[in-house]
Amino acid sequence: MSILDLETWPRKEHYHFFSQFSEPFFGVCIDVDCTIAYQKAKDANTSFFLYYLHKSLMAVNKIDCFRYRINADKQIVVHDKVSASATIGRENGTFGFSYMPFDEDFETFRNSSNAEIERIQNTTNLFPDYIADDVIHYSSLPWLKFTSISHARNLAFPDSVPKISFGKMVTDGISRRMPVSIHVHHALMDGLHVGEYVDLFQDLLNDQV
Repeated sequence: MSILDLETWPRKEHYHFFSQFSEPFFGVCIDVDCTIAYQKAKDANTSFFLYYLHKSLMAVNKIDCFRYRINADKQIVVHDKVSASATIGRENGTFGFSYMPFDEDFETFRNSSNAEIERIQNTTNLFPDYIADDVIHYSSLPWLKFTSISHARNLAFPDSVPKISFGKMVTDGISRRMPVSIHVHHALMDGLHVGEYVDLFQDLLNDQV
């Protein structure tokens, strides 16, 4: 972890401008092609959710500004790595927030994430033991093919964590597509950077290896 030098950052003026907003987040919704990714997960007899979640984490960790956070002193913290805090559903219709540490190795990530999913499904707690901002707030809405989305937020609570949501996968008999929502803090990044994430995430979903 380090502190970004604002004086040499090309977005210094953008940071000061957007950080004054009462609602500094902006969001987009896009569709990704998950035909190859779904088949790979199915062939490997693994969770499609964990498969695409891992690909998303690989993408955000390669784009510096997705690891930027604003601390209490209004400094920009640069985390070495960000992990997942994803909502995990329970049979009774409730959910819990998880902490799934990112690892480049999918098997390592899958094993620790499955243990976290099991823990949540056998407790009633809303929050995990580890709560910090070196995460992406993930959620999954597999019942809805959304074209837009908003998030419940306490605007009085300082927050700069990106929020990424996945919707219902649909197929036309040939390809499979899934809606993805990305909400990010405009003081830390722009549409250009969100576009870089989307392109990289799509490339990783298309990975045949």
